[in-house]
Amino acid sequence: MNIQPLVDALGIQEDAARAMADDLRTQIDELQVRLREAETHLEHLAITRKTVTTLADRIPAQANSPDLPEHPDYPRILALFNEATGPLRARDVCQALDHELLPMNIEGTRAKLKRLVKLDVLAEADAGSFTRRR
Repeated sequence: MNIQPLVDALGIQEDAARAMADDLRTQIDELQVRLREAETHLEHLAITRKTVTTLADRIPAQANSPDLPEHPDYPRILALFNEATGPLRARDVCQALDHELLPMNIEGTRAKLKRLVKLDVLAEADAGSFTRRR
């Protein structure tokens, strides 16, 4: 009986199993590198969180800080009313913000002022005349 074909077949399977094991070892090495990178990133995030929360405890809370809508004009409008000595109209605010005095810009500013009234930040002294709520 000739067993050489059986020995050859075992050799082929052994080579394939060895190649698969080598590939798996390579993948494991790559995964270990990625795992170390992910763990380092997690450590950095934890340090950052701790730093931020520590610093946040030192920042004084802003009194009556409303949640303003996302638009760059709102902080500028509030700053304008903080400096104002009297009531302002939408046209005055529009001009102070360096917006062109077009009806659509004045009406857009008036809408922002009305929104600030609804948020209890401003008060409407007269029809179309706004002041900072005290």
